[in-house]
Amino acid sequence: MINFRYKILCFSVWVISLCFVLQSCIENDIPYPRINLFITSLTADGMIGNAIIVNDDRTVTINLADTTNLKNVRIASLSVTEGATSTLEAGDYIDLSRSYWVNLSLYQDFQWKIIANQTIERVFSLDKQVGVATYDLNNCIGYANISLGKDELPQNVTPQLRQLKLGPAGSTINNIDTTTPDLNWSWENSFWRTKMMVNFRHYESPKEWILYVFPTTSTVSTSSVDAWVNVAWLYGEGLEGADNGFEIREANSDEWEKVSASYITSSGGSFMARVPHLLAETSYVCRAYSGEDVGDPISFTTGRAIVLPNGLFDEWHKVGKVWNPWAEGGTPIWDTGNDGATTLGESNTQPTSDIRPGAAAGSQAAMLESKFIGIGSIGKFAAGNLFIGEFKAVDGTNGILDFGKPFTARPTKLKGYYKYHSAPINYASSEYEHLKGLSDTCSVYMALGDWSEPMEIRTNPKNAKYFDKNDSRIIAYGEFNSGTTVTEYTSFEIELEYRSTSRVPTYIMVVCSASKFGDFFTGGAGSIMYIDDFSLEYDY
Repeated sequence: MINFRYKILCFSVWVISLCFVLQSCIENDIPYPRINLFITSLTADGMIGNAIIVNDDRTVTINLADTTNLKNVRIASLSVTEGATSTLEAGDYIDLSRSYWVNLSLYQDFQWKIIANQTIERVFSLDKQVGVATYDLNNCIGYANISLGKDELPQNVTPQLRQLKLGPAGSTINNIDTTTPDLNWSWENSFWRTKMMVNFRHYESPKEWILYVFPTTSTVSTSSVDAWVNVAWLYGEGLEGADNGFEIREANSDEWEKVSASYITSSGGSFMARVPHLLAETSYVCRAYSGEDVGDPISFTTGRAIVLPNGLFDEWHKVGKVWNPWAEGGTPIWDTGNDGATTLGESNTQPTSDIRPGAAAGSQAAMLESKFIGIGSIGKFAAGNLFIGEFKAVDGTNGILDFGKPFTARPTKLKGYYKYHSAPINYASSEYEHLKGLSDTCSVYMALGDWSEPMEIRTNPKNAKYFDKNDSRIIAYGEFNSGTTVTEYTSFEIELEYRSTSRVPTYIMVVCSASKFGDFFTGGAGSIMYIDDFSLEYDY
């Protein structure tokens, strides 16, 4: 009897222990879901333009007016991933004089960084100045050069100020609101020097600035050259107000040719020229001039024109229901959202024999059709699209895409042909409800950037990530939009606006859509865009 009870007791203890172990296993072995959390939009008082949100880096960069107090910036609006909590809320005042960290929480924590840029226009201009002033902003120092005659002694000369602005709008110099204050210059062996107090704003302490001016007998210098394919950008410095410009010649020629004044832009004593119509892969020599003086020559070689792969849209192959815009066994450059669209229907981007007049017989074009994909009310609006990059995966009824392919040339234009049937917008996400009933718009845009990898795009609203033309990594951008029905093939061109002439691209992206706001599931079912014969131009 005792032995039996003992066995029952042992068995009970074993069962209880087992339950405890199992409970512990269940608690430890089932992880919380991992949901990436994003800041999807942000605005602040004094903000200029849109916030640049980079999901990969978890950063939000904003530009603020120069009159904004960086130490006390009010957040006007903030949107984050649905369900997430944030340590920052709309209406909060934060210090953006340095990076500000925000924590988003939902099962896990994600740290985001807000960065503020504030550009203050500064002017330091003198008589006989050569080039433009430079600044050491960390130490509040300005530098400038002035030209002296061969017989002039610098200790007998005093720099003559034309204009001075070192702080934001409304700042004062030595408590005087003027752009031409009286300054006390001292000659110190090899330069002139002066000090002043600049009162930025009522909420900041005045800052001491020091200005240095260096004498030079040279009046002109050839600063640098950025050589593209058929275009080169020349930079020089000379006397402000003088006849400033450039001369250029092929390396194997002795004859200099003046660069047309229509190609030259000046800012004080600094000037540059955009010289078109050069030969590709050719060596040249250029030099700046200011009045009768010339600077040292600089040699450079233009680059090679790179053709846009499959810009004729002739190469296609089909796998199951999916049309792919490259030859079977070939190298994919273009792709579509067909993989996502065919989960509930047929490809909405396909090849077509409806080609532009003058195109080679037997060639093809691309037809991009926007339509509702699904059965009855089950499905989703899908815009006809074609892009340089790769469709990576289906996320429910949404897509994950990589925009861009490696590319290092610097074209000046994208040219092509299109025709378009615009249908009324009858599908719209909540933020675009106001567009319903209006004519749909087709879109083509191109960007060159120095990304380290393709740009990931996500259309799922829970972790949405869209292309932002204000991304700081973009070097050049241009776009074409049309909301008008065009029944015959018509040529179009996109002139690229470069934000830097010296940065070299690493990636190219071209994105075409029959519905401009298709990323947001907004557009008109029945909008159809035909595109054909895309090409890159390398001259203006």
